[in-house]
Amino acid sequence: MRMKSSVVSQSGFLDLAKRPFGAFSKMVGRIVLAGTVASVAFAAPALANPKYSGIVVDAKTGKVLYGEDADELRYPASLTKMMTLYLAFEALEAGRISKSTPVPFSKNASAEPPSKLGVRAGQSITVEQAILSLVTRSANDASTALGELLGGSEQRFARMMTNKARALGMTRTTYRNANGLPNTEQRTTARDQARLGLALRQHFPQYYDYFSTRSFRFGKQTIGNHNRLLGNVRGVDGIKTGYTRASGFNLVTSAQLEGRSIVAVVMGGTSGASRDAQMRRLVAKYMPAASRRGGGNLIAETAPTPVAPVAEEPIAVAQVTETPVASPVAAAAGLDLPNTGPVPAVRYNGENTNSVQMAYAGTKRASENPVLSPKIVPNTLDAQSIKLSRQPVSAGLVDAQITNSVPKREPVAAEAEPQPVPQPQGWVIQIGATPDKDQAMTLLGNAKDKGGKALSKATPFTVAFSNGGAQVYRARFGGFDDQNAAINACKTLKKKGISCWAAQQ
Repeated sequence: MRMKSSVVSQSGFLDLAKRPFGAFSKMVGRIVLAGTVASVAFAAPALANPKYSGIVVDAKTGKVLYGEDADELRYPASLTKMMTLYLAFEALEAGRISKSTPVPFSKNASAEPPSKLGVRAGQSITVEQAILSLVTRSANDASTALGELLGGSEQRFARMMTNKARALGMTRTTYRNANGLPNTEQRTTARDQARLGLALRQHFPQYYDYFSTRSFRFGKQTIGNHNRLLGNVRGVDGIKTGYTRASGFNLVTSAQLEGRSIVAVVMGGTSGASRDAQMRRLVAKYMPAASRRGGGNLIAETAPTPVAPVAEEPIAVAQVTETPVASPVAAAAGLDLPNTGPVPAVRYNGENTNSVQMAYAGTKRASENPVLSPKIVPNTLDAQSIKLSRQPVSAGLVDAQITNSVPKREPVAAEAEPQPVPQPQGWVIQIGATPDKDQAMTLLGNAKDKGGKALSKATPFTVAFSNGGAQVYRARFGGFDDQNAAINACKTLKKKGISCWAAQQ
């Protein structure tokens, strides 16, 4: 194609050589002007718009493929909700909430301006509905309500968000609210947002598919996604849009294609269309330049953010009955996130000892959990924990809950110290975590019995990590041929009532 263009260009100049000099000069001028316009195509947004900034990062190597004012302070607008979702995913993984946990709407949350769900004060939605409303409609009221649930108040939650940003290496980002509504003190950079996009993909592959949700049902509404690149640009799988008058039109995009993977950020667009057009150009130009090699572990995981202390008294709210939400695509489907890379603190090999909280196998249905009663819903996680702690529960029941109702094996006396066994590599699945290695192995044995052919060739193993100074053991199966085999095994276990997610080790 380039050769053809060169030939055409040469023949044009040969024809012009036969014409008067004036005509030749005019044509040369036009060609030079066209070349100049083409050469500054990617710089045009910055030249025309002082709010513009952008960056493209190779998600496997961390190499910056493109940058334009990537470290200049900008207003994040609804990109803020990426951090709200990060902390929600963290709480889900730690077992502090479940997808069915009620999210109560305070007067403060209900009064937030659009975009919003319009839930009245005193009513509630589920955590999963809140997540989907943030990803699609970018609902400000749901974001505030979720922040109040996780932090006790939006102000406390904003401090949690800023602390997590620092822990992730987002050195120039400060949060003042959970939704991104205008606040002159809430600032970030394109580079920081790229880091957050990478962290969401890397740290929560089991929840990342939420970002590819095209629409979801809420009551009688079908709510579509604001991200117009989903389904229209090959390889794009999320992540988030944002807009306020002060910020301009923002977009963080993740794309994976033919073994390559990038995260790109455009901030300060003059319109949604121009922002999307610039992102299309960036993806088209820099995806082919991304590497097919690299670990992908670019953002070290950190200790889960503690829930802020809150008042003990619960708030009574009315439960809203909404149309059930369809579950997202199986965890980690379509992702290509290998786990060896330049950052030493990785997710599986050489566990980062401050990276995770416990994730138990299975969750109780809302109707069986006193915290999730529709009659009274404490408005914070601390208040919910207090309510649970007041329930008379026997030691045997607690042990059964932790071990997924599997009796604990008695330790073998005078057993010889086993030699370290190499852990399986490639795709693995995790079904839970317990404070006792024997309990973890019992979980695995029970799961293998129920897994049938899907686990017939799988190898059970445990991974030890430190949780607040205490040793905890993750229960996993390895030895799967590929991603599909691991995900299919998870589907089989979920049908049997066993929680499961797949990832690459």
